[in-house]
Amino acid sequence: MGTGWSQDEDLQPTEEQRELWPPGPPQNNVRESGATRISTDVKLPHNYEEILKDADASVDKSSTEKLYDQLCTGVLLNQNRKKYWVDRNSKKNCFMLYARDLSITWAENKSNWHWPLIKESSDVSFAAAELLNVCWLEVHGRFNTVNLTPGTTYEVTFVVMLKDPAYGWDLPVNLRLILADGSRQEHKENMMEKPRGKWIEVPAGEFETLPENGDMEFSLYEYEGGMWKRGLVIKGVVIRPKD
Repeated sequence: MGTGWSQDEDLQPTEEQRELWPPGPPQNNVRESGATRISTDVKLPHNYEEILKDADASVDKSSTEKLYDQLCTGVLLNQNRKKYWVDRNSKKNCFMLYARDLSITWAENKSNWHWPLIKESSDVSFAAAELLNVCWLEVHGRFNTVNLTPGTTYEVTFVVMLKDPAYGWDLPVNLRLILADGSRQEHKENMMEKPRGKWIEVPAGEFETLPENGDMEFSLYEYEGGMWKRGLVIKGVVIRPKD
C-alpha cells in the first residue's frame, strides 16, 4: 500500500533531529586485530567484550584508543537490529533498539504496517515501522540490564514520528516500563500535542541500575478506544544515561 512518503527525503534527519539519534554508523571495513594494547589514558566501558560478541562487523582492537574511539562512534549488533555506543561525556553504555528488534502486533501484515528504510549514511540503512491502519496499537521491547553501566540513572525513550495524514490519536497512548525487580512505571502521552513530520522522543520511564540484573520490558500501546490509527513511524527505543 502506497503512503505518498518519499523515503529519501522525509526520513533524513535535520541537524536538530540528529541530537535525538545515536552517533553516526560505524565503519564496516574495520579489521579484527590481536590483543588490545594496554593504555593508562582510556578506561574501557562496562561489559564491552560480551557486548561485542554480537557485533555485525569486526572491531579493530590493535590499541585501546582505537577500540574506544569505535565504541564512541557506535557498533551495530544483531544484524542491524541494535546499536551500542559509549557516551563520550559520561563514558557510559548506551543502546538503540531499532524497530525490527521490537514486538509489534500485526507488524508483518502489509495492510497494517509498512517498513521503509531510514538512511543514516551512504551505505547504512535501518528499517522503521510505519503504521498504515490499525485499531490495536501494541509495541513491546525487552532488554537485559547486565550490559548497562552500574550505578547509573538511565532513561528509556521511544523515538517516533507522526506523519500526516495522521489520525486516530484522540485518546492518549500508554507507556509502561517494568523493571527486573517487578516494579513498574506507567503514564499516558497525548500524541495530539506532538509536532508532526519530525523525530520526537516519547519517554517510557527511568531507573537506576542495581547490582541485581535481569530483563526489563517497555511498551507503547492503545487499543481500548477502538479507534483506527495512522501516521505513526517508529524508529526504535533509546536506552541511555539521563543527563
